[in-house]
Amino acid sequence: MSKKIFALLLAGVMMLSLAACGSSSSGSSAAASKPAASAAASTSASGEAAGLTEAFAEYPALVTSGGQSADYQMIGTVMGKLGMDYTLNNLATSADLGDAKTLVVVVGGSSKGLGAAGIDADGELARLDELIKGAKDAGLSIIAMHTGGEARRGDLSDKFITPVFEQADYAIVVSGGNTDGLMTDICAGAGIPVDVIDSISDVTTVLPAAFK
Repeated sequence: MSKKIFALLLAGVMMLSLAACGSSSSGSSAAASKPAASAAASTSASGEAAGLTEAFAEYPALVTSGGQSADYQMIGTVMGKLGMDYTLNNLATSADLGDAKTLVVVVGGSSKGLGAAGIDADGELARLDELIKGAKDAGLSIIAMHTGGEARRGDLSDKFITPVFEQADYAIVVSGGNTDGLMTDICAGAGIPVDVIDSISDVTTVLPAAFK
């Protein structure tokens, strides 16, 4: 192979690699910080988000809410039945990370839940930002989940989706909540593997497979 042809091929590979990092600065930064998940799966040849193909997360896990809906409790119940090692804390901050190695954020906004927790949407966003930054600084893997389907979409829930999903190493989404492609588009743009499932019951298959 001539040096000229080799150089052209190398340039093409570099351009594809840059494209896979995503169009936004926050997405590019997040993708660069999660080599384990990106190595497992990033984007497909068509540019669509691809599913996870290799375990990357470790126990124990800290499970929290992203919007104070009851969805995080349902995920906790599923994980408990599966014998997964986790702690549930809907108001977790970086001070609560303890010995956790994986942070699971179950996104879904609930005005009733926010009221019961004594926090408003802006306060919840600030908590999530601080928690996720703390998790990243501590080297934790981050899994974003949206399992409430269409009923858990709308202005309130949508406030939490982008800031959480952009920072994830892996995402799980119930298809009914992603009819507009919002979450899969975020994942495809940032090179985040995402598994789209039919219902919350399918979490029993994909979530445990993410853990080593």
